Amino acid sequence: MPSSPDFRLDGYEAVNDQVAERFWQHIEIEEGDLSVLAEHHTDDQRHSYYVLHNGAVTWGIPGEPQLVALHLQRDVEAATFRFQHERLPLVAMAQSWLIARGCPKEAIAPRIGITPADEATKALEDRLTSDGDHFALVTSYTDDDRDPVQITVLLAATDEKVSLRFRVLLEETDLSSGTRTLREGGFSTYEEATAWWQAHWSGDGVPLPTAQAAVRSSAPSAMPGLPAAPAPHTGPTR
Repeated sequence: MPSSPDFRLDGYEAVNDQVAERFWQHIEIEEGDLSVLAEHHTDDQRHSYYVLHNGAVTWGIPGEPQLVALHLQRDVEAATFRFQHERLPLVAMAQSWLIARGCPKEAIAPRIGITPADEATKALEDRLTSDGDHFALVTSYTDDDRDPVQITVLLAATDEKVSLRFRVLLEETDLSSGTRTLREGGFSTYEEATAWWQAHWSGDGVPLPTAQAAVRSSAPSAMPGLPAAPAPHTGPTR
């Protein structure tokens, strides 16, 4: 079972009041709802990396990402800490974000929880964790009110000249078997990608078009100048 986080901050204080306030707002206030999916701590205790699931999100705004990537940075001599965090929809994206901040790839693999259902999922997730700066996150939608649980992610290549610049990732989780599948589709334009998005969430069962080029992992911030994909018409109600 996932465990509650131990941030290893006994005896430490935030480096300033602004960091203390941010840590409270973004992490501590929902600490009781956070579960650790993966974590890594450096031997010198200066860095801790976490992939966290926030169970409180399921009762908030429908579709919001439920994962938190957290990087704690400690000044051991001064007994102070700083942190960076990002809310992301997929475990592989959280891993990639942490790897880009110095966490060894092999050290942040989840040891518990939902496992990949097939080799295609494993291969795509491995690609997602390997490169963090070729695609940016446009939007995502997490629907945990259906069976299987579905997460859709829209990415845009930071290089506007690449073919199939827009990618959609579709993760489906079978809670009864404890496995997930992840698939990728490629689109030339934003309009094509969002048309598939709406058709999928309307229940039309449109398959993802094959993406020939390898997907890179998404950067956390949205692409400037692109509107978010419209929210599904048939999302969960809470």
